[in-house]
Amino acid sequence: MKRKVAFQIDAPGAKQVLVAGDFTNWESGAKRMPKKRGKKVVFSTSLMLSPGTYEYKFIVDGEWREDPAAESRENLFGTRNSLITVT
Repeated sequence: MKRKVAFQIDAPGAKQVLVAGDFTNWESGAKRMPKKRGKKVVFSTSLMLSPGTYEYKFIVDGEWREDPAAESRENLFGTRNSLITVT
């Protein structure tokens, strides 16, 4: 059964943020994250994901970034991907 999973990143000054991972076929299926204004400038979105562990990153104004709030592991390119486990 798929579950709703929230992704968010504090990115002040950013114009566009996307989330990409093995659940979106990485860059080709990256999901745009709308900007939410409040005390902080946060970009967030939710996706329906099946149980499992997924690798992902944020694309902030074209720059790939890890999720500072998530665990990570090294990828094939020698950088790190963030991890999320859906139960």
